[in-house]
Amino acid sequence: MILLRHRFGFFSLATATMVAVFSASGAGTATADQWSQFRGSRMDGVAEPTHPIRWDESENVAWKVDIPGEGWSCPVVWDDRVFVTSAVPIDTAGADSATEPEAYRGGGGRLRDDLTEVTYRWEVFCLDAESGRTLWRQTAREGRPTIPRHSSNTYATETPVTDGQHVYAYFGMMGLYCFDFDGQLIWSKDFGSYDMRAGWGTSSSPILFGEQLFLQIDNDEQSFLVAVDKATGEENWRVDRDEKSQYSSPIIWSNRERDELIVGGMVYRSYDPQTGKQLWQLDMDKGRSSATPLAIGDRLYVGTEFRNRGGADDGGGFLFAIKPGGSGDLTPSGDVTESEWVQWKMPRSGIQMASPVACQGYLYLLERRSGVVHCVNAETGQEVYRFRLPGARAFWASPWTSGDKVFCVDTGGTTYVLSAGPEFEVVATNEIDQQTWSSPAVVDGAIYFRTASTLYCIRN
Repeated sequence: MILLRHRFGFFSLATATMVAVFSASGAGTATADQWSQFRGSRMDGVAEPTHPIRWDESENVAWKVDIPGEGWSCPVVWDDRVFVTSAVPIDTAGADSATEPEAYRGGGGRLRDDLTEVTYRWEVFCLDAESGRTLWRQTAREGRPTIPRHSSNTYATETPVTDGQHVYAYFGMMGLYCFDFDGQLIWSKDFGSYDMRAGWGTSSSPILFGEQLFLQIDNDEQSFLVAVDKATGEENWRVDRDEKSQYSSPIIWSNRERDELIVGGMVYRSYDPQTGKQLWQLDMDKGRSSATPLAIGDRLYVGTEFRNRGGADDGGGFLFAIKPGGSGDLTPSGDVTESEWVQWKMPRSGIQMASPVACQGYLYLLERRSGVVHCVNAETGQEVYRFRLPGARAFWASPWTSGDKVFCVDTGGTTYVLSAGPEFEVVATNEIDQQTWSSPAVVDGAIYFRTASTLYCIRN
């Protein structure tokens, strides 16, 4: 299939200003030289430009270790420690086949309700970042899953988060667990178990900001957003949400006006992180919220995946650029593509499962099944190009950026390295021939790359 390429060859002063904003952006008290949560400590997928741009299963591999069990959760890194979670089956007598997640090749899959008869250990691993040696391995919970899952999902898909003293491991309907850096369980919290859409399972990761952890627990029964004290696990506040099952993770948007807790859905909402009070909402015209929003300085980019399958969520596909300071309903009326608080609205943007990244004044979005990358002018919302990456499979992992490069990992473990800018250029293709849905952690010159069975440390 040949896709059209669109170019807007100018590079305006406004775009140059956006590049400067991108370079200076941060989020709250996040530490730049750690990778403490999903998409990094700033929750933007931006890494320091010191790691290799070429590797394979042996080149530039410092170490690799097998991780037992199943998990699409991403590794997180603090100083010399790498943390990763896994659901390890210890009694598979109740399953009709192997329990590891099945490869995704653009469709298919099935509901694995038989796995609710399998006994699992939900485990947290702490590894030495230099050598890959296991420092400790602790079981958070042992028992049977409380809900089924899709064959391509896992029971350890949510990424943990760390503050340098504790690691907080969330396993969806199986609870939240706090361990110290010596591997001692400090507290745990059970939020209940609720049915997910079509039994697909869960994936939304917790985030940490200040002294609180935030969890988006959207489901088909009783969706809610909750803030818990990181020291004790006690709830500080909880708000109900008028949403069904969603799969994106919340982020903190620290802009010139205030700190905002941004939560995805068919209606995007902003909350006060301290109180849970809703600040504004934006109707996305349905669609599915799988990609996590992106905040770059004073711009917030949010979108939902276009759906056209005869379901209640048919619609969506829009990408919005939001300005700070809004309140109430920000939804543009009718065909209006911008408003006081909406800088632009882009239809059929290509946003799907992978979260977007920004680099050199451009946004990059990956289609889920087709291997297509979209490049969008971050200031104007105009599509700069749209290309299929040669040989690419589906994209589920979120890309990251380093310097003037964009790194995109497909489900077959191949990483496509793009040169940022208005011209489509693949500068490297790095192959690790293993099923990969997890987004890497990238810090201190190293890439911690998780496949279905192995964790690699890639560095010069």
